[in-house]
Amino acid sequence: MTTFLRKSALICGAVAALCLATAASAQTPAPAQQPNTARSTDPAKPLSFFVTSEGLGKGADLGGLAGADAHCQKLAESVGAGKQTWHAYLSTQAADGKPAVNARDRIGNGPWFNTRGAAVAKDVAHLHGDTLDAARLGNNLTRTTVFTEKNEPVKGAGDKPNEHDIITGSQPDGRAFADAADHTCKNYTSSAAEGSAQLGHFDRTGGGNSSWNAAHPSRGCGQANLVATGGAGLLYCFATN
Repeated sequence: MTTFLRKSALICGAVAALCLATAASAQTPAPAQQPNTARSTDPAKPLSFFVTSEGLGKGADLGGLAGADAHCQKLAESVGAGKQTWHAYLSTQAADGKPAVNARDRIGNGPWFNTRGAAVAKDVAHLHGDTLDAARLGNNLTRTTVFTEKNEPVKGAGDKPNEHDIITGSQPDGRAFADAADHTCKNYTSSAAEGSAQLGHFDRTGGGNSSWNAAHPSRGCGQANLVATGGAGLLYCFATN
């Protein structure tokens, strides 16, 4: 009888300890999930595409194409990707005797990979949907594949603030506008309240337009104008080699 009572006491004690442990576990909040910041280490998929983590702070005055390219290059260098040549995805319009420049002609041949090794496009035709097959396939530039050079998400529709507008100055096919209207804030040299620059939606949503490179024009060229439109003066950057 004594042995039975001892065994019963031991069992009850074990059950009580288990109950207490379970209760304590239930009361302890689960640790916050950390964002996936792991970078691709596959040498066959080098970083070759990102959205700038910050603009130049002067609205659409980027210092022209040269200034925009320098910004992309500087940010790439800050994360160890400076050995490649980086260009901003921007088109310019014909002006002052100079011909137009098409964004699609200045970003290399591809393929392009994000910070996590995912391909966003195989080549220029895939990026822009030049052929029927390419258009049906669609590029892989979406909210879940677009990251900054720091491997961080970009704020999109629904975030505060919304910064999904990316300056491109381009038509959907990646070419410059040929009409008389200003679609590039004077080829990225103006930060005035008037004028506009064509913008794309990196998250492919908002305003009834899912175009990544030609969603709508900005409400002006100043930093405040870009913010009011839904952006921050951010750029697409592509490695050309």
